[in-house]
Amino acid sequence: MTAWTDISGIKQRIAASSAEEVTASYLETIEKSRINGFTTVWDKALEVARGIDKDGNSGLLAGVPIAIKENISTTGLSTTCSSKILQGYVPPYDAHVIEKLKAAGAVILGKTNMDEFAMGTSTESSCYGPTLNPWDTGRVPGGSSGGSAAVVAAGEVPLSLGSDTGGSVRCPAAFCGVVGLKPTYGAVSRYGLISYANSLEQIGPMATTVTDIAILMDVIGGYDHRDSTSINRKNTYSDALKDDVKSLKIGVPEEYLGEGIDEAVEKAVWDAIGKYEDMGASWKKVSMPHTKYALASYYIIAMSEASSNLARFDGTRYGLRVEGDNWHIMASKTRAQGFGEEVKRRILLGTYALSAGYHDKYYLKALKVRTLVKQDFDRALSDVDVLMAPTMPTPAFKIGEKIDDPLSLYLTDVNTVPINLAGVPSISVPCGFADGMPVGLQIIGKPFDENTILRAAYSFEQNTDHHTKRPAEVA
Repeated sequence: MTAWTDISGIKQRIAASSAEEVTASYLETIEKSRINGFTTVWDKALEVARGIDKDGNSGLLAGVPIAIKENISTTGLSTTCSSKILQGYVPPYDAHVIEKLKAAGAVILGKTNMDEFAMGTSTESSCYGPTLNPWDTGRVPGGSSGGSAAVVAAGEVPLSLGSDTGGSVRCPAAFCGVVGLKPTYGAVSRYGLISYANSLEQIGPMATTVTDIAILMDVIGGYDHRDSTSINRKNTYSDALKDDVKSLKIGVPEEYLGEGIDEAVEKAVWDAIGKYEDMGASWKKVSMPHTKYALASYYIIAMSEASSNLARFDGTRYGLRVEGDNWHIMASKTRAQGFGEEVKRRILLGTYALSAGYHDKYYLKALKVRTLVKQDFDRALSDVDVLMAPTMPTPAFKIGEKIDDPLSLYLTDVNTVPINLAGVPSISVPCGFADGMPVGLQIIGKPFDENTILRAAYSFEQNTDHHTKRPAEVA
């Protein structure tokens, strides 16, 4: 199997051989992997592929393999959120996006590693151990969807799904040199996504090309009555795939290129903006003054929502159970042994922020700041078509470098969390290298205007070769 094969290439291979043969080839690649990207490989993948060969499925993804993040529910396939507290849990239902993938003929190969309960930027907090970056196995792949990005970059699967609460699709996409989209809040159903922070998170696609991202969005996007946050709005994302940015107005937020941005990362991003200028687009600097408060606001809101969402894990119904003399002792022991350090930290901080004496001082103030951040985006995007900035302030850092310094780890999300606070769409595309590692260009758009950022990303991809670069071991 040639690494980094896209949907079009895979369909040609299926036509020349079979979906079963293509699936078997990817499974063989996964078996040889050293990056710890998959937590579970589905033993029914070949059976599903045979069924597609037999039935002649004509869906958009007929016979195309895909990987699913460990926090998206899949019938008959373990969904643990990479946490000891959910070991052995197999959902009795499929998430909405899984239903859509199956209807389109996709072949699920397995589940991918992640930071425990999606809390992290490096995939180091997983109970399965860290995933390794295919470009340099001594570095992190990003997080929390690190496994989903790494397996695509390593050629172990052409497509994957992740979830993005504060950058968890875009961060690993940037670190691993692939494409990752955080859709507008409400554009993709969250039904079946095990919640970390309900008001922030969205399921998002990852692939090697913008074309494949658009096709995958055509499959998973759309309304779902089971999700109260789902918006009934039709869109054909693949219509955006046009190489034309001549009238595009780009805004470059000054606050996203400030202190802490690696010089090589900044240069790669400015070179990308210069390329857009060569293609006929125009750009200007814009100011988003409340960006400096976004990180604090995000973590207060996210941790507060996490403290509520994770209260359901007590050993009573599913997953780990550590016996005790009464329910309180049982729940306490189960949580103490089942949750990792980062999850415990966020639950405690979130509970504190929501407590009676501090609710107004922290949580309510964070919500007010969130409104101001959203207004910054509204103002900036009223004057330009898209915003562009580095996805991450630095290239992928070394494994173990930041895991014992939570504040330093949180600060790496500085350019991604404002997008989740505002609920707007954002895509990360490869735009160069720094220290031999991939750099991501983040393109941010207006609510439900994924087509404009997809068009901008597609045009950049068509006029550069960054997306064709691959790790040495899978070249």
